[in-house]
Amino acid sequence: MVMNRTAEPAMAFGEDPRQYARLLAEVYDATMSGSRPPARPRELIGDSWDRVRSAGVVPDTEPADVPLLSDEVDRRRRESGLAGVIDDLRAGLEPLTAEGDNILVIADRDGRVLWRSGSRRVLGQADRLGFVEGAGWAENQVGTNAIGTALASRTPVQVFSAEHFVRSHHAWTCAGAPIRDARTGLILGAVDVSGPAATVHPTTVALVAAVARLAESRLREAHLVGLDRLRCVASPMLARLGRPGVAVDTDGWVAAVGDLAPRSRVTLPDDVTAPSVWLPELGRCTVDPLPGGWLLQPDQADRPGTRFVSAPARVTLDMRPGRAPEVIVGGAAGTWRYAPSPRHAQILDLLAADGAGRSAAQLARALFGDPSRVVTVRAEISRLRRSLAGLIAAQPYRFADGVAVEVLR
Repeated sequence: MVMNRTAEPAMAFGEDPRQYARLLAEVYDATMSGSRPPARPRELIGDSWDRVRSAGVVPDTEPADVPLLSDEVDRRRRESGLAGVIDDLRAGLEPLTAEGDNILVIADRDGRVLWRSGSRRVLGQADRLGFVEGAGWAENQVGTNAIGTALASRTPVQVFSAEHFVRSHHAWTCAGAPIRDARTGLILGAVDVSGPAATVHPTTVALVAAVARLAESRLREAHLVGLDRLRCVASPMLARLGRPGVAVDTDGWVAAVGDLAPRSRVTLPDDVTAPSVWLPELGRCTVDPLPGGWLLQPDQADRPGTRFVSAPARVTLDMRPGRAPEVIVGGAAGTWRYAPSPRHAQILDLLAADGAGRSAAQLARALFGDPSRVVTVRAEISRLRRSLAGLIAAQPYRFADGVAVEVLR
């Protein structure tokens, strides 16, 4: 999985766009026909072409996506987590859209276009491509493009002319960057600037990436302000409790702790409205609502340890392209979600593929090509088991007995 790659422009400074577009067209035609191209596509573009081929996208066929209805677009806007930074995105990218040659597009984590703005002329051109609100622009729907490829590669990307996989998009250039949720680390969506190919400029992708980082910073500031407000309410309550407790916001981030080891976050179930829930880090807890969060009090008779309390029955490992890996755990104790690191997602994927389990040496060989790196593997497994208490058994490492595992690809 590609991460933290710098914002690479589609072409170098001083390059003639028309001449470069002709070269890209030759590379595209040769690659699609199976001939030897005069040059190789950029690594990021070549990787994307491989993905969209595997997804069954046809380069000479218009995508058949049906845009979402307006009420569904409105619902996605509310739930996207991006509504609070729309003004920042528009203001930051105004230098690229003010002249009327480019449009600004914001999509959710699935690549669905939620907001558009720009000149009527360019919006009309976009309409003819189906680049409208509610349309899906993930790679597996419309091929290589700045929105879908930014989401799939998790990095800023500029796509110029024949770098687009679908031939009808070759008259366009676009630059996009993913936007991450400061609270969860998950990608919320992508911001994109698109226009006719003649508007291409090497600095566009760097500006789009910088504005995406600004939006992430605004989200982080709002998150910290919310935690501070919750802390002011919860700290006096925890001081009077006389028993262990922790105050968390609606995403599980800790605002205040009483008589428990310090921690930054706990994994909440999807539904925290029940009076009692099971949490992987704390065991069975009573739940009381707070303004902007919850007060959790661990059951003294049911503290987590090596035993798996109220073991979930189902684990879903979401490894689908275009989104960050996610673990969804469900059972009698409720449903909760966990965002593993890419390395931990690899480990979980390997364990899911082999029900009999793997030794540290076998995991080291699969992860690093070196069976001697068992110390590194054991350290990673130890961190993983602290986050997913009771899900992972040892000797050999495997999913615990009674846990059904599904992998989404």
